[in-house]
Amino acid sequence: MIEKIIEFSARNRFLILVAYLVIAGFGIWSVYNTPVDAIPDLSENQVIVFTEWMGRSPQIIEDQITYPLTQNLQGIPKVRAVRSQSMFGMSFIYVIFEDNAEVYWARSRVLEKLNQVQSTLPQGVTPVMGPDGTGVGHVFWYHLKSDKYDLGELRALQDYFLKYQLTSVEGVAEVASIGGFIKQYQVDIDPAKLSSYGIGINDVVNSIRNSNKDVGGKNLESSDKEFFIRGKGYIQSPEDIEAITIKDTKFGVPVRIKDLGSVQIGGDTRRGLLDMNGEGEVVGGIIVMRYGENASVVIERVKEKLKELEKGLPEGVKIETSYDRSTLIDNAIDTLKHSLIEEAIVVSLIVLIFLFHWRSAIRIIIEIPVSVLIAFILMKQFNITSNIMSLGGLIISIGVLVDSSIVMVENAYRNIAMAAERGETIDYTEISIRSAKQVGRAIFFSIGIIVVSFLPVFMLEGQEGKLFHPLAFTKTFALAGSAIITITLVPMLMTLFMRGKFYPENKNPVSRFFKMLYEPLLKLALKYRKTTLAINLLALVITVPLIMNRGSEFMPSLDEGSLLFMPTTLPNVSITEAKRIMQMQDRIIKSVPEVSHVLGKVGRADTPTDPAPMNMIETIIILKDKSEWREGLTKNDIIAELNSKMQIPGVGNAWTQPIINRINMLSTGVRTDLGIKIFGDNLDTLERLAIEAEEIVKKVNGAADVFAERTQGGKYIDIDIKRDAISRYGLNVGDVQDVIETAIGGENISNTVEGRRRFPIRVRYFRDYREDIDKLKNILVTVGSSSQGDDGSGMGGAPTGSSGSNTFQITLGELADIRVTSGPPMISSENNMLRSIVFLNVRGRDMGGFVNEAKDVLDKEFAPNLPKGYYYSWSGQWENQIRAKERLEIVMPIVFLIIFVMLFMVFKNFLESILVMLSVPFALIGGVYLMAVLDYNFSVAVWVGFIALYGLAVETGVVMVIYLHEALDKKMIEKNDIVTTQDIIQATKDGAVLRLRPKLMTVAVNLIGLIPIMWATGTGADLAKPIAVPMIGGVVTSAIHVLFVTPIIFVMIKVYLNKNGKLHKSAMAKFMVH
Repeated sequence: MIEKIIEFSARNRFLILVAYLVIAGFGIWSVYNTPVDAIPDLSENQVIVFTEWMGRSPQIIEDQITYPLTQNLQGIPKVRAVRSQSMFGMSFIYVIFEDNAEVYWARSRVLEKLNQVQSTLPQGVTPVMGPDGTGVGHVFWYHLKSDKYDLGELRALQDYFLKYQLTSVEGVAEVASIGGFIKQYQVDIDPAKLSSYGIGINDVVNSIRNSNKDVGGKNLESSDKEFFIRGKGYIQSPEDIEAITIKDTKFGVPVRIKDLGSVQIGGDTRRGLLDMNGEGEVVGGIIVMRYGENASVVIERVKEKLKELEKGLPEGVKIETSYDRSTLIDNAIDTLKHSLIEEAIVVSLIVLIFLFHWRSAIRIIIEIPVSVLIAFILMKQFNITSNIMSLGGLIISIGVLVDSSIVMVENAYRNIAMAAERGETIDYTEISIRSAKQVGRAIFFSIGIIVVSFLPVFMLEGQEGKLFHPLAFTKTFALAGSAIITITLVPMLMTLFMRGKFYPENKNPVSRFFKMLYEPLLKLALKYRKTTLAINLLALVITVPLIMNRGSEFMPSLDEGSLLFMPTTLPNVSITEAKRIMQMQDRIIKSVPEVSHVLGKVGRADTPTDPAPMNMIETIIILKDKSEWREGLTKNDIIAELNSKMQIPGVGNAWTQPIINRINMLSTGVRTDLGIKIFGDNLDTLERLAIEAEEIVKKVNGAADVFAERTQGGKYIDIDIKRDAISRYGLNVGDVQDVIETAIGGENISNTVEGRRRFPIRVRYFRDYREDIDKLKNILVTVGSSSQGDDGSGMGGAPTGSSGSNTFQITLGELADIRVTSGPPMISSENNMLRSIVFLNVRGRDMGGFVNEAKDVLDKEFAPNLPKGYYYSWSGQWENQIRAKERLEIVMPIVFLIIFVMLFMVFKNFLESILVMLSVPFALIGGVYLMAVLDYNFSVAVWVGFIALYGLAVETGVVMVIYLHEALDKKMIEKNDIVTTQDIIQATKDGAVLRLRPKLMTVAVNLIGLIPIMWATGTGADLAKPIAVPMIGGVVTSAIHVLFVTPIIFVMIKVYLNKNGKLHKSAMAKFMVH
């Protein structure tokens, strides 16, 4: 089949040329239209359910909203986990689906469940789904700057001008506002005056609501015209509220709002703020990108829209960029683009140097761009973004792409040169076709083996799978393109370009030089076969202790060009204190020369994708270009310097990066690299256990940023209503709680309508009446009803304009016990079990070694003391590392078996298949040696490098065996199939030495082609290097094995077969040209 395709392609040049011109055009279009991002989307396949019920404590939120919702959501198909957080006034639930669940299918299933459970939730509470963005969807931050406008007006511009316009940009799922103040009409009531007029707080609330609406009177026809009737009554100013009448006295004098208190404009309660460089608060916006969109394109659209919108802003208001993912994207893509170009140039030079024939060199080199274009076509069709990992797959493929072409073209080159040297009439087309057929089947299968060797990468799951699948796909796409090109385009081009002067291998100076070095060494190896094998086995044995002493980690971190500083304060910190701490820290950070600017955030932005509590500070630190850093300084040095300056009592520091932090938080619930999750049913016990674990883990070498999550420590003022007391006055619990919610808490009872803007109206008692427990005890609760009616609240709901009242008031202290207690500032759960976390990072040692040591310590000192019903587990990157390890341990043996079967299909010989497979362990030697020299730990990236190496090693072994067979076939033809042991040895030496050039070319393009990755220093290089290191080291030792050990074992196998009368010519013999 393959031979027929080769012949068809070579004899139908026009058809093949047109086909590849079409492919090239489609490929160029795909290059420009493939989505671009820095890294693949590593976030979990999740749906966020957000519920707001402001003013309620975390315990109330947990009992009445979070727990009922999580119970119902757990029954959805393909749900892996349900995590939740209950905090002040808000509930966040993360429904984590399996990776194979389609996003919008998952959202529809969640929506169905929310509709079912709605009736069980408190009245007026409606859970909503978060935006259809991803964990890495926060692609762009901006802030407003002005010397003329206050934070309230800037927030209004953000909420009612910028936000709505930016949401309309294609690819934007949500625009989240953060910082500033939401304008609020604040009605502060004097309870003493309420008492003197016999008015309840609910009378005030009802009167304001009834005085803030427009109504319609349908229409009226007059004079052949239609008139629409409207009754205007929207509140437009504080004066409108002050003039609202509550009731009138028996003397007909109206009691207005201004008689009971004051009205002013202020800021609504806020749970987050934003600071720039420690210089003061700013108002900002966060662009949340929609799932599956092109990050680079979305950011560009947002920037263009902001330029348009800036023209419509008031004079003196400017929009400045705070965080821009496109910088990282551009830097990462540029780094890999340069490495890709450098590799292509290096490979091209190697081919030219070895062949000394520019036409043959062009024929080989042309395969690189065509294969890359085919890969981009398939990337576009499979919706794979152009990112660090997908381009990395192309980079590690460059050398392999030309291997098959080198073998095929060099074979034709040699046959033509031999024909010319003998003075024969040369039929270029016929020789090219036969040369291609001779090796076509074997090299096609060798490419297939490389593709199959990458199956373990496809089998990875979770975060590691999402990271490396694009690399595996693009490498496979490129190799698939290369395999097709090898049996179609290559034979066709061979018939066109195999012209001109051809030099025999012994006249090529480069070939002569390497032959001069190799031949005597091979003679020694063949003479002292047992010694050579013993040396190789010794080298293999030495790798065992090296492997045992290598550390392990999940992944080397991507240098994002920025830092995320996440200090955590005590649970009961106020927003004012958190702001003071943050601004002080931001000023210190900005003073470091390498820092460009600092953006600090306390609490959360107004988006379901941000669950940060008030005690969590997130500071994004944008670093300058490395050329502006102090000499010899590294990123870790900057972190160490900053951390030493940030030692504040009661504040725990954590250092990470913006993208990986969001991925970790949303995928594992842990915001640091590692975490210890403790599960149980009592928050007090969980906090005690977490603190114990924190103290134990701190002592383990390498532990950094260790902080136990405080599940308790929040301060509560509990108002415990005495049911016997309220019953004496004819009140119920709801009557008293209405006072707590409105008079003390300050309820937003309505909204003004000011054009496109909406601002809340809040009613509350004066601060002087609610600033401490004693004042709260004196708050008055209205008892009885007015003479003209009752609204059923027990709070004197008299209609406006009534006179006279039978109400009286009693203090809250007589109706309830009021005391200060401690409680949870936030309640976290996972699969309906309460949870606490010990956060930590690892510095100065490998993660695997640290966790193993820490697990031993915890098993001895912590686990025995766990109460019944409690348990702990390691999470964060360790969770991913263990999953990847277990997966590879299962898949790798299966893949080796498949490769062996494929080799057997090529050689039809069990022993020769084993011979080629021996390249794999000997490739391991060099990879491990180079890792030890460069002090690399084992990681998923390193194992991916080894997996790629194994395919290369097998391919190199296949090439060698092809040429050994060719030489032996010639010898057997000469001797009429009767050969001696010496004939086999001589044929093996001829096949190894005389065909040294193609073997060295394949090794050189793979080895030297990877070198540009090692000298790359830009963004993304830190992810690419761990993949390249085992490949570079392994290619060297694999080449040594193939050049010396493979001929030895080949001789041993053929001598054994010859003695048993089973030695035959190979299947390639029928295509031999000479």
